[in-house]
Amino acid sequence: MRTHKTILPRNGRKALLAAGLVALMGASALTGPALHDAFAKEPQTSAPITLNRAPAAGFADIVETVMPAVVSVKVESKPKVLSSFDGNGNGQGLPFPKDSPFWKFFKQFPGMPGGDGPQGRHAPHRTGLGSGFVISEDGYIVTNNHVVQDAETVTVATSDGTEYDATVVGTDPKTDLAVLKVEADKALPHVAFATDGARVGDWVIAVGNPFGLGGTVTTGIVSARGREIGAGPYDDFLQIDAPINRGNSGGPAFNLKGEVVGVNTAIYSPSGGSVGIGFAIPASMANDVVGDLIANGGVTRGWLGVQIQPVTGDIAESLDLAKPEGAIVLEVTEDSPAAKAGLKTGDTVLSVNGNGVKDPRDLARQIAAIEPGETAKVEVLRDGDRQTLDVTIGTMPGAKQQAARAMEGSDETSLADLGLRVAPSEDGEGVSIVGLDPDGPAAGKGIRPGDQIVEVAGAAVKTPEELNAALEKAGEGDRKSVLVLVRTSDGQRFVALPLKQG
Repeated sequence: MRTHKTILPRNGRKALLAAGLVALMGASALTGPALHDAFAKEPQTSAPITLNRAPAAGFADIVETVMPAVVSVKVESKPKVLSSFDGNGNGQGLPFPKDSPFWKFFKQFPGMPGGDGPQGRHAPHRTGLGSGFVISEDGYIVTNNHVVQDAETVTVATSDGTEYDATVVGTDPKTDLAVLKVEADKALPHVAFATDGARVGDWVIAVGNPFGLGGTVTTGIVSARGREIGAGPYDDFLQIDAPINRGNSGGPAFNLKGEVVGVNTAIYSPSGGSVGIGFAIPASMANDVVGDLIANGGVTRGWLGVQIQPVTGDIAESLDLAKPEGAIVLEVTEDSPAAKAGLKTGDTVLSVNGNGVKDPRDLARQIAAIEPGETAKVEVLRDGDRQTLDVTIGTMPGAKQQAARAMEGSDETSLADLGLRVAPSEDGEGVSIVGLDPDGPAAGKGIRPGDQIVEVAGAAVKTPEELNAALEKAGEGDRKSVLVLVRTSDGQRFVALPLKQG
């Protein structure tokens, strides 16, 4: 992959990436007590600062060096039609009959039925404010995807008041990053991504455009790493307490060397203002994504082709794992890299290229960071044994396919110990749940009527008799639970069901 000359060299393909903030809104509330966007800008240092601790005289020297590279981003979006009318003046969305005086009143206005103006009522142009930072002297700028999403025009303003029309080079909604480009008649001040990861407790300096107040500087520390906030499938945010607010989205968080350690993206706030909990995309991820966007206008990610779920405590116990880590394969996509390498439903992925897998999100990040076409060593736990499979990583498809299955049964059999009544499935695969004790063990594990048990301890079951036999066999040892594969209308998942003791 070609990386722009001012982007730092990449290690591997993508330390990246970090598919619900899920509804990240440009500098506006997201969910619950409120996750909000934060815009911030960051410039690059021409003479790196080598401080390792907060300077006694303050941060003015650092800010003076990086401020010229931080920009304010102004976006205008196309208006949307809120309602429309046909050529006969029949309105949509007005709760009045045609003989109502209100109808006669409203029809005199442009855009209303029978009016002289254009048919349809348009919302005003949406104007948004964010932040960004220049990463190259020829005008490449980093910001958030949600800042420029659906933009009709984008304008950036530097700290000296100069304004430039910007074009969107590429966006990546999955990591909420975007790259802009401006044409200037001079070399622009710029900043660089840090090569070393930020540590918890490190000082950070945020520069941005909160509430449209450009050139605002705040300081704080890195409060935590690896935060998941529901923004997408590759969440791996830095948490910082440098105050950032609406309008800081897309701006940088600097270390004391004047390097960008994170791209400010969101805040947690009940009111919309800063309460000292902000989230920034780590430099390692941003650097990789930005390089792809500049080179290709988009991001290519590695693909394995499996559906997975976390390993819970009781599932770990049923698999004889020391702790709940890894990701269980629920389903293998037909003709996928995983299928070709021999991965099977029920395999627990423990590591990729020697790097331990903490959970499904960690596995997704690791696979996505691998160059398509490369071979990865995937360690799995299968039937109690560890084995390593060579997987040729594919290219992530543009869309995912899901299959829904509906089941129903007959010839019921009772499993009183689990609080279940089961029957053979009409499709001949598995055993359908046709009755459920709401206070029973199975209900407590989230099993519902209509679900289908297709495997017990890795063995396929197709009849209630096979299910009973598999449960009895699993109960012969000293395990307290057995792992069963449950298929629902939404997909598949593993459940650890308690075994009858004695």
